Amino acid sequence: MSGVFEITEKQVNFARYEPGQKAGHYESFFQRANHPTRPLAFWIRYTIFSPNHHPEDALGELWAIFFDGETGSHVVVKKEVPSHRCIFRSDAFFVQVAEASLEQGRLKGDATSHGHNISWELTYTGNEVPLFLLPLKLYTARFPKAKSLVGLPKAVYSGSLSVDGKKIKIENWVGSQNHNWGSRHTDLYAWGQVAGFDSHPDSFLEVASARLKIGPFSTPWITPIVLRHQGIETKINSLVQTVRTKSSFNYFDWKFISITKEIWLEGEISAPREAFIGLNYRNPPGGSKHCLNSKIATCQLKIQHKESGQWGAAEILSTKHRAAFEILTDARDHGVEIRV
Repeated sequence: MSGVFEITEKQVNFARYEPGQKAGHYESFFQRANHPTRPLAFWIRYTIFSPNHHPEDALGELWAIFFDGETGSHVVVKKEVPSHRCIFRSDAFFVQVAEASLEQGRLKGDATSHGHNISWELTYTGNEVPLFLLPLKLYTARFPKAKSLVGLPKAVYSGSLSVDGKKIKIENWVGSQNHNWGSRHTDLYAWGQVAGFDSHPDSFLEVASARLKIGPFSTPWITPIVLRHQGIETKINSLVQTVRTKSSFNYFDWKFISITKEIWLEGEISAPREAFIGLNYRNPPGGSKHCLNSKIATCQLKIQHKESGQWGAAEILSTKHRAAFEILTDARDHGVEIRV
């Protein structure tokens, strides 16, 4: 496995977007982190969006959310600029949207919309290798149309945010640096991530459940899971495994169970409606999706290993409000206000 990472790690955060390309494309670099003990979190996203066959309409997007689970008052902003005011380098890890920048170990920026403002100046560190939710060969394949990976799991952020004029000190908040891209958004998905459980701060979970459309038909639920726990990376992401994994979610609770010959994983991620922010994601082929976004969700994961032909004692990993939880949907009955 180390050889694979050596080949891919250098380019894992290089942009795939080619300025002027006619094929539709979206690409995002987002960072997110949680306060060590309080239900507070931030999410910052640098995006390039180019509609199919209309590269002249490409836009840079800058998104930011500060989640405050103590007051229930979450602040969200979005800034749009023409693509000529953006830099998404394909030969290095560097992104710029207007004056906001992201590079290795550092990000800074500012966005204002709908009477709210968030600005940030942050550094981040970490020594984890990238985490690939999909099998490596799929990152250069035509299917699926959407790709995602974690460039730096367990990233540790420090610096400051300003949220509507209130300065918030960020000191050793743990989260991740992430990268996703594609020619169209996944038709329907739930995505979850835990960068350190309350009970097991060194463990990291990445999981998604998705249904894809192929012509007029929809695939079964596909649920890849990658868990890093006690120094071991467990990947349940082959096509056969992802289809066999049982998954169900509604607003706003998601359960999944995966059983292999060696491990039994059973998880639940949930959050109340008021812990979500609603976002409108334009789709390169046309139309838009609703993203229901929370970074202060609850997660519990039960792990059992097979020992001498029998399932061993269950180990429970849990966090009260450090889980990321997103739903992408065409539905409009979720009851979450679309803020930007």
